[in-house]
Amino acid sequence: MKGKTLKQLLERILEKNALVGIIGMGYVGLPLVLRFCEEGFRVLGFDVDSVKVDRLRKGRSYLKSIPSSRISQFLRNGLFDVTADFSRLSEPDCILICVPTPLTEKMEPDLQYIEKTTEAIRARLRKGQLIILESTSYPGTTEELILPRLESTGLRVGKDFSLAFSPEREDPGNKRFTTQLIPKVVAGVTASCQKAAVSLYRQIIQKVIPVSSTRVAELTKLLENIYRSVNIALVNELKMLTDRMGIDIWEVIEAASTKPFGFSPFYPGPGMGGHCIPIDPFYLSWKAKEYDFTTRFIQLAGEINVSMPYYVVSKILDALNERKKSIRGSKILILGVAYKKDVDDARESPALAIMDLLQQKGANILYHDPYIPVLPPFRKYQFKLKSSSLTERLLRAMDAVVVVTDHSQIDYPWVVRHAPLIIDTRNVTKNMKQWKKKIVKA
Repeated sequence: MKGKTLKQLLERILEKNALVGIIGMGYVGLPLVLRFCEEGFRVLGFDVDSVKVDRLRKGRSYLKSIPSSRISQFLRNGLFDVTADFSRLSEPDCILICVPTPLTEKMEPDLQYIEKTTEAIRARLRKGQLIILESTSYPGTTEELILPRLESTGLRVGKDFSLAFSPEREDPGNKRFTTQLIPKVVAGVTASCQKAAVSLYRQIIQKVIPVSSTRVAELTKLLENIYRSVNIALVNELKMLTDRMGIDIWEVIEAASTKPFGFSPFYPGPGMGGHCIPIDPFYLSWKAKEYDFTTRFIQLAGEINVSMPYYVVSKILDALNERKKSIRGSKILILGVAYKKDVDDARESPALAIMDLLQQKGANILYHDPYIPVLPPFRKYQFKLKSSSLTERLLRAMDAVVVVTDHSQIDYPWVVRHAPLIIDTRNVTKNMKQWKKKIVKA
């Protein structure tokens, strides 16, 4: 975007007169809405879910990490509006795309949400707009998928409109690193696109990091999560080995963590969860095939992490067998179904795979999660279950209690005291040696 058009956009951004449109009112989009509003920008939120839109219009949050009072505050002062009407995409000066990028059943990128969103923007694209993709995808998505569609309007990138990529880095439930404090990687398709995107994010983020191309920015996000996936797979594999060797992997990690250099602790668990680590690495694996390259580390890490729910189930079976109980007909309580502690998000949670495997073997499954009162339908699972109240009577009635998510507000010593058998995948029973006979690490 050149000359007068770019100058006008930059002026609107710096004067905070630019209307910011954010597509996707989820765990990424909604925090961005609040951050822009906090700095005095007007924000128009978009979402295809009319129920979600209606709830937000009433000032009601559906995320535990965001209080309703923050949303209603910006609704009242006129800074925030939300709609399911995508014909209004011509209104914003800056549009941020924050839509899901899941995998297909064949573990290939599912870009339908980016594609549909791009088509909606294309139909209303006007001169002077800045379009930024935040959704995680493979290197090349911005320039290979989005750019040609937008330029099919006859408008030209860097001249008539700006296009950029800036990977989301939200960490729900993390009170130490909020949206404002997490450094933002930004790349534009052209130098002028870069300038516009950097200017926008500098209004709401303390540190903005420009990089040389959108492909670099896209791969940056993937590397962050591949790094975590590979290291978590490593400790998960070591967990299975040390179990056979009679060594406590948690004690090993704690001891290794005393080294002040050259070691960063990662912790084992029941499998991978959330919308990033179980999914993002496979975007690069898929793209690598275009270059006749096999990403062996990524694939191996994925195989190990995907296998962990099966390992947990095998430990449950063994523990019940030792107590002369069959898995068929057993009553099993899953303690925590969120993909990580203290969040209300169960997407890709290993708890879902564990529950499904146990049900297939004939177990009667209940769950308790203070953050997820009802299990919604998921891509692969539909349980139709509600969270059970965590009572002494419930615990005593179970054949086994499986700790899958280590929420902070659960009183684990109390749970262990009343449950007949505990399968611990998160090391919450670390200091409970008095009950070691009914605790099984998994």
